[in-house]
Amino acid sequence: MVIQKMHEMGIRSEHAYMAAMASIGLTVVAWAGSLKMEPGLDLARADRWGLFVGEWAPTFFGLGLALSHYEQHDGTLTATVHEIREQQKAS
Repeated sequence: MVIQKMHEMGIRSEHAYMAAMASIGLTVVAWAGSLKMEPGLDLARADRWGLFVGEWAPTFFGLGLALSHYEQHDGTLTATVHEIREQQKAS
């Protein structure tokens, strides 16, 4: 039901996958930023910030898989693939 609502709102599997990849990059930035901004603190604080953001990626990948499954069942993923193939044939 949640996946269906997300799909109806226009959120697609590609969006979730992009968010997952961005959160991986943000993990590195958060870790490095925490190290540089608070040099007096130990490495554990930077690790906690990196891990906090890093836990988002599996969630987004899971949502991407669920949305992809819904799109395949709904037919919207297949229609998109067919549209791309037709555009490639036309050009």
